[in-house]
Amino acid sequence: MTGSFGTHMRQVREQAGMSLTALATKINYSKSYLSKIENDLKPPTPDIARRCDAAFGTVGLLSSLVRQPGAEPTTERGADETWAMIGDAGGEPRFHRLPHGLGALPGLDAAPGLRLTGRAAYPAAIDESVLEGLLATFEQYRRLGTVSSPGTVLGPVIAQVLALRAMAASGQPEPLREQVLLLASRAAEYVGWMSQEAGEEAGALWWTHRAAAIAEEAGDHHFAGYALVRQAEIAMYRQDPLTTIDLAIQAQAVRGAGTRIRGLAARCEAQGLALIGDANGYHRALERATNLLAEQDSPTPGTPHLGSTSVADEIGLSQGWSLYDLGRHAEAAEVLDAHVIGIAAGARRARARFGARRVLAHAASGEFERACALAPAVLRDARYVDSATIRTDLRELAKVVARWHRHPGARELRLELSALLRLKPGYVAER
Repeated sequence: MTGSFGTHMRQVREQAGMSLTALATKINYSKSYLSKIENDLKPPTPDIARRCDAAFGTVGLLSSLVRQPGAEPTTERGADETWAMIGDAGGEPRFHRLPHGLGALPGLDAAPGLRLTGRAAYPAAIDESVLEGLLATFEQYRRLGTVSSPGTVLGPVIAQVLALRAMAASGQPEPLREQVLLLASRAAEYVGWMSQEAGEEAGALWWTHRAAAIAEEAGDHHFAGYALVRQAEIAMYRQDPLTTIDLAIQAQAVRGAGTRIRGLAARCEAQGLALIGDANGYHRALERATNLLAEQDSPTPGTPHLGSTSVADEIGLSQGWSLYDLGRHAEAAEVLDAHVIGIAAGARRARARFGARRVLAHAASGEFERACALAPAVLRDARYVDSATIRTDLRELAKVVARWHRHPGARELRLELSALLRLKPGYVAER
């Protein structure tokens, strides 16, 4: 954060709608003393910062600004940002910036088996039935994430990762501890994906690395390959094809990665090659991905599926996606027409993602009537899922639509796109 502790204390207090008098009563300090801190006439103490964090629900934000004796300066963060303190057994606390509008980490205080007091997390006793319930809860959040904004699920799933890490550190017997860690790694990876969807690339990368470290602790050595796949996907959406290709090749070389992970990595490699216009390399990589995913390993019982759970035909949709990047717009539209209709009705995020690329392909190939007919359903889904990656294609679509300004449907579509793209991340879609 830039500025003094007092400046940020006042900003957080005002955002919380709390008067200085109310704060003084709540944390049992005098109003005059707190006023001196806000005006930088008195230095803050760790106790003041902790009490203010508790009063405002800022989960360690103000505490991070108070240097302990001998401590290094804290990383600067924006005053208008919400940060969640993420603890780790045996590790230093870290902070994760949450998307606009998420607030003070909904669901964190209610996480089962978890009580936060600044740095410490105290786990409850668990057994197989508790673990089954936690797995079912995580799958429910994943299903919710397919139809809603990342902000709906980020807070609760971060809380679940914290709870699982605390449970694993509390002396659970094997193989229960290993199962807890495996679930924690999958939940952390999902937080990384939802962070990417929220437009938080740094958070996405941090959580992906965190997930790989937890998986390694659980003895899941092949997850390192999947972490490389996720990094390749992040680079692809950043329009960085060379990094995408390099990371995808590294993922395929990970020993013991398994056919599914290598297949997903080959698919990423194909998408990266399409971005640089290498049609021959794209076809070779896509064929390799097709063969590997056809032979993919059976999932480990009781462990969440890696990758998308809402798209059955990953190769067909990826093919349509990459044909667009190769400039073969009419072919892309034809392939996506054939495969988007196979996406389940409840998979709103996937429908919006590939539907946006489908509309874009039709518009770019000159089939503007068809694009206008398909667009309303896609934009409706996009409003709900609030995806930074989908907005990339929608911004490209807006440019294509501008070239069709004389078409009768162009004005309405342009207005709908403009309204959607002006919305701040974290908004709540209305029916």
